[in-house]
Amino acid sequence: MKITIVAGARPNFMKIAPLIHAINRAKDRGSPISYRLVHTGQHYDKNLSETFFKDLNIPSPDLNLGVGSGSQAVQTANIMIKFEEELLSHPCDYVLVVGDVNSTLACTIVAKKLCTKVIHVEAGLRSYDLAMPEEINRMVTDALADIYFTTTPEAGYNLINSGVNSKQIFFVGNTMIDSLIANQSKFTRPAVADQFNLSSKGFLVMTLHRPSNVDEMDKLARIIDLIDRKFGDKKIIFPVHPRTRQVLEKLKPETYNIHLTEPLRYPEFMYLVKESFAVITDSGGIQEETTFLGIPCLTLRGNTERPETVDIGTNILLSFDEKLISEAIDQLLAGDWKSGKVPLFWDGKASERIVEVLERIDLTLQGAGRPLLQKSDS
Repeated sequence: MKITIVAGARPNFMKIAPLIHAINRAKDRGSPISYRLVHTGQHYDKNLSETFFKDLNIPSPDLNLGVGSGSQAVQTANIMIKFEEELLSHPCDYVLVVGDVNSTLACTIVAKKLCTKVIHVEAGLRSYDLAMPEEINRMVTDALADIYFTTTPEAGYNLINSGVNSKQIFFVGNTMIDSLIANQSKFTRPAVADQFNLSSKGFLVMTLHRPSNVDEMDKLARIIDLIDRKFGDKKIIFPVHPRTRQVLEKLKPETYNIHLTEPLRYPEFMYLVKESFAVITDSGGIQEETTFLGIPCLTLRGNTERPETVDIGTNILLSFDEKLISEAIDQLLAGDWKSGKVPLFWDGKASERIVEVLERIDLTLQGAGRPLLQKSDS
């Protein structure tokens, strides 16, 4: 079985790294699975892409499409053009895509138009908010895919409700948590921790990058000012996404507690998250990581495609609402935050379950499935 694995943005690397390791272990024991790794270059900042290969101990990509930045349409179109050339030159049995970025959508469309089957890892997530580009990417990818690997049972139900055959759906757990578990011993105190004299649980981490949050400059300015004032003497480390930096350079906010930094390497960023008092974010993946680590998470969104982080985890949704944010901060500072639980199968073995399925699956999908919620044999 030949698989082309596609990655393009920061979260993709954490999701594919444990899968690559699991495939390599399977190959060592004689498995017929082989892979070709394609990096679309969607994230072009070095700290958002290139360093992940070293930090996560995965091989350099067989090809980097180097698409760089652009509007949704321009970036998606450029990926499609270049990935079509790649797939024609290197045919495969399956294209494996992860998550919900433009690379996921673009490579899925190209694969299906070339009659190549698609595997979607992290399938079935839904926010039901079509104002989010990621939701459109998820919906289109899941409408076209052939094999679906889900992080929760609820994601499987979402797929069935949209018409997917349950025999094509496999509940395996969360490969991003696989990476977190595998790399905890490598988390590294970054230079900014010493620069700002950070102590465990004495600071916060903040990330913001969604267009709906950062593109309205007046609103962003008010939220930043509110957060800066509410936390007293607790420093807030804000590694700035390239998109957000463009807005902040125009805004030039004056802050006392919020400290802007360059994007951090994965081991450095996760060190800060693990040692933080709380995290403020609009990122989907960070909602998962904080739930696993038991760190309070204030998500500045009105919805989430990861409801388990709210239902049983440490996450709450606050929209971009100043009143809700202020009340939540008061609750956090009062020590009145909920305790969370780790969702089923977020145990570091999701990638092993995926490879186990791939090893026994028939390329025609005949008899390929197992009951949707049946636990792995591992």
